[in-house]
Amino acid sequence: MLSKHQYYILLASTTASLLTSGAGLAQSKPAGTAKKPATQPSQTASKNQQAALTTNDAKINALIKKMTLEEKVAMIHGSSSFTSGGVQRLGIPEFTSSDGPHGVRPEFGRDWVPDKDANDAGTYLPTGNTLASTWNPALGYAYGQVLGSEAKFRGKDVILGPGINIIRTPLNGRNFEYQSEDPYLVSRMAVGYIKGVQDQGVSACVKHYAANNQETKRTTVDVDMSERALNEIYLPGFKAAVQEAGVYTLMGSYNKFRGQWATHNDYLMNKILKEQWGFKGFVMSDWGAVHSTMEAINNGTDMEMGTDLLLMNQTVSQTAGGPAKKVELSTVYPKFFLGDTVVTLVKSGKVKEELIDDKVRRILRVMYKTNMMEGAKRTPGAYATKEHAATALKVAEEGIVLLKNEGNILPLNKASIKTIAVIGENADRANSMGGGSSQVKAKYEITPLQGLKNELGSGVTVNYVQGYKIARGQKADAAMIQQAVDAASKADVAIVVGGWTHGYNYAVWDDNAYDAEGPDKPDMNMPFGQDELVQAVLKANPNTVVVLMGGGPIDVSAWEKQAKGIVEAWYPGMEGGNAIAKVLLGTVNPSGKLPMTFPVKLADSPAHKIGNYPTDNPSDPNAVVEHYKDDIFVGYRYFDTYKVAPQYAFGHGLSYTTFKYDNLTVTPGQKSATVKFTVTNTGKVAGAEVAQVYVHDDQASVKRPEKELKGFQKVFLKPGESKTVTLTLDTNAFQFYDEAKKAWVLEPGKFGVLVGGSSRDIRLTGNVTL
Repeated sequence: MLSKHQYYILLASTTASLLTSGAGLAQSKPAGTAKKPATQPSQTASKNQQAALTTNDAKINALIKKMTLEEKVAMIHGSSSFTSGGVQRLGIPEFTSSDGPHGVRPEFGRDWVPDKDANDAGTYLPTGNTLASTWNPALGYAYGQVLGSEAKFRGKDVILGPGINIIRTPLNGRNFEYQSEDPYLVSRMAVGYIKGVQDQGVSACVKHYAANNQETKRTTVDVDMSERALNEIYLPGFKAAVQEAGVYTLMGSYNKFRGQWATHNDYLMNKILKEQWGFKGFVMSDWGAVHSTMEAINNGTDMEMGTDLLLMNQTVSQTAGGPAKKVELSTVYPKFFLGDTVVTLVKSGKVKEELIDDKVRRILRVMYKTNMMEGAKRTPGAYATKEHAATALKVAEEGIVLLKNEGNILPLNKASIKTIAVIGENADRANSMGGGSSQVKAKYEITPLQGLKNELGSGVTVNYVQGYKIARGQKADAAMIQQAVDAASKADVAIVVGGWTHGYNYAVWDDNAYDAEGPDKPDMNMPFGQDELVQAVLKANPNTVVVLMGGGPIDVSAWEKQAKGIVEAWYPGMEGGNAIAKVLLGTVNPSGKLPMTFPVKLADSPAHKIGNYPTDNPSDPNAVVEHYKDDIFVGYRYFDTYKVAPQYAFGHGLSYTTFKYDNLTVTPGQKSATVKFTVTNTGKVAGAEVAQVYVHDDQASVKRPEKELKGFQKVFLKPGESKTVTLTLDTNAFQFYDEAKKAWVLEPGKFGVLVGGSSRDIRLTGNVTL
C-alpha cells in the first residue's frame, strides 16, 4: 500500500499511476489439501481518512444542543429540488447539491424548471467510462479538480459523483457514468477523483450504494448475492472511497438489497458503512429513494432528497409533468418521510432524539469541512476555463481506445489524403445534455465532424452524409445508405461514426434511451440500421475506419472482420471531436485500454449466460427478485476462467508503436510481493503502455478466477526508451473473502504473477510463494 506521501507525489505527475493492490476473488471449488489460512479481517493498511471529519465534533455537539427538534429535522430532508434545510438563527446554511459525475448540471433554482439566463454553461468532461479507459489515476485527480472548482464557482456544496457501480451487464443504461467491471480499477480511479474534488473545498458524493447495476426496474428490483460477490466485487470501490479517499458524502441507491431498500438498509448502511468502515460523513438518499420513516431513522439515512418528485408526480422522472402541476412546493417538503412525522415520533417517545442528533452531526461535519460554517470562506472557484477544457481534452486523448488496426490503416496520412467521407449522425451530434441527471450544458462541444475539419484544415475536402437517423423505431434507410455509399466510393478514406446515443430529444427525460438514466438497452445490437450502413460503406471503400461512440460494448460481429480500423471513443466530452481527430491522424498516439470486456454477443456476458437479468423470472413483468448467480465471475473473471473468447478483452487497447516486456522478478515479502519488470518502446513514435499485473492462485479451498487485476502503471516512453516498473502487491492482492469466517483470508501457497497489456495479452509470467 502506498504511503500518503507517495500518493501525492504520484498525483503530481501527469504520467503516473497508482500502483497499490485491491481486493477481490470467487465462490467454492473442491480442492485437494487445503492450505492453513491466515485470517485478515481488515483490508485497510493505511490510516482511515474518515477521522479527519471529526475534528470539529466539540463545536458541533455544542451547536446541536442549541437547536430545537424542529430545526434538527429541517436539516435532514430537502428544502428545494437540490437543497436541504439550514438553521438561519444559528448560522447554519442550506446544503446545496448538484449533479453530476462529469460536469456541473444546469441550474434549476429551487424547483424543477431549468433557470433561464443562468451562467451555467460549463466544462463538459468525458464520461466516467472514458476516464477509466485512461487507466491514469493522476488524470482522475485532475478531473476531480475541474469538477470541484466549477461546483465551487456555482455555489454548490457537493457534486454528486463519482458513480462507481460495477459494470455487470453491457445493457445498463448508466454504464457510461460508471467506470469498470473490475473493482481494483474502479478503486484506483475513484480515489483520485474524490481527492481532486474535495481538495477544492467541496464534497464529493460517491454513488450509488449498493448493487445498483441496472436501470430496468431500478426502483423495484430486489438484489441478492453471495457475501463473496458483495465483498470482492461490488463493495471494494466504495470502501476505497470511504477509507482511502475520505469521501464526505455517500448516496444510497434505489434498489432493494436482500429484501430491504438499499438507502435505508441496516446491513449496508449501519453494519458495513458506518461500523466496519468507520464512515463519519453523511448518507443522502437518491432522489425519491426513501420509502419508510422508521427505516430511514434507524438504518442510516441522514438526508432525504427528491421525495417531492414522488409526492408531485408519483415517479422519479424529473420532467414528468412537475412544472405543470403548479404545486406549492413549500407544502411538500414537510411531508417527506424525514419531515414533520419525525418531530411527532420524537415528541411521542417512539424515536430517540439522539438518532436525529447523529444525522445532524454528520451533516455539520461536512459543512465544517467544506468551509460553510462560522464565516469561513472558500477559495474562489473557476468556471469554463481554458485550463479546464485542456483537462477535458487530455482525458479524451488518453481515454480513446484503438480496438483494431489491420494493415496499419491508422494513423491516416494527411499528406496523401485529398478527400474524406464522414458518415453517421453521431459525427455531428452533441451529447452533453443527454443521459438524464448527468446532463451538462457545455460552453461548447466539438463534434467528431468539427474536430476532423479542425485537424485537417483547408487542404483536405471533408464530405459529410448522415447515413442513419436517430429516431424511435428507426430502421435502415436505403436512400441514406446509398448517399453514404456514393460519398465513400469517391473518397480516399471513409470514417463512419456510429454506436450508441443517450436517446432522442435530450430535453425530455422520458425520451431517454440506450445510454441514459431510467432505461437499459434492449440488446447489444447497433440501432437505427447501422450494421447495414457499415457493411455497405465497407464494401464501397475498404479504407474505412469505424468510430464507435457510447457507454460500452456494442455487437460489431456483423462487420468486424471486414473493418480494418475500429476506434472506441465513448462520450469524450466538450473537446472530444478534437481528441478523436488527433488520434485518427496520429497527432496523438492512442493509449486507452478497455475498462470492461466487449463480448462477441450479449449471450456471452456472464450476467446473461450464468446470472439472472433483469430479475430471476424475466418473463414475469411483476417479478422483482434478482439473484446474481454470476457471483464473483463478472467481466473478464468469467471470460478468462471459463475460456469464453471476447470480441475485445479487458485491458485491450492498441498503439501506433510497439512495446516489449522483459526482466520480470517477483520478490516475496511479509504476506506481500514486489514485482519488477522492464517495458521498452520498440517502435518509431512516442507512446504509453498500461502495464497490467494479474494474480493467479495455484490452489485454493474455494473456486477463484483464473486471474485478477492487482496492479497497473501507465508508462510513457519515447522511441527506444526503457523504464523499469516496480509494483508492490500487498496482502490484499492474494486474499479472498471467507464466508464462513466472515473475514479476508490469505491461504499460504504458490501464486502466479502475470504481466501484460490486457487480461488476454500476458507477456511475462512469474510466481511467488507466501
